[in-house]
Amino acid sequence: MNLDQRCQPIELILSDVDGVLTDGRLVIDNRGIETKQFHFRDGMGVRLWQKAGYRFGLITLRSSQVVKMRAAELGIEIVRQGADDKLAALREILDELKIDSERTCYLGDDLPDLPVVRTVGLGVAVADACEEVRQAARYVTARAGGCGAVRETIEMILKAQRRWEDVIRTYV
Repeated sequence: MNLDQRCQPIELILSDVDGVLTDGRLVIDNRGIETKQFHFRDGMGVRLWQKAGYRFGLITLRSSQVVKMRAAELGIEIVRQGADDKLAALREILDELKIDSERTCYLGDDLPDLPVVRTVGLGVAVADACEEVRQAARYVTARAGGCGAVRETIEMILKAQRRWEDVIRTYV
């Protein structure tokens, strides 16, 4: 099955946060306040995906108020923080939404993402992911985590589904 064929059934995108939606750096100040930096285009990509009628969600090992705020800002309702077992979190989400894994894309960058990348219909590694995740992925982005890799993936899927022009029509 080629990449375009893998993109056809995708209706749910799930993503790791640190190293995918961010560049993986954690900034914690003297008061213990955590800061993360997100790329605007990734957020716009999420909105375009939602505009196409699809769902986007987050599965992350860490728990952070910043992630909760960013998810709320983007209207992301599927959020699993503190997910020590990302594969179990994936299965729970798929059961709740009644979606099979073949209709799911997951973006990851490090070893905790590996089981999910191997399980879903379209496992994606960001360009700077660890070697094991890049090798297991069906697609490796040209962009690094935190630098538009999520947007790149969303555009690729929507173009393969021939939905891109319809989605961006309201902007042009």
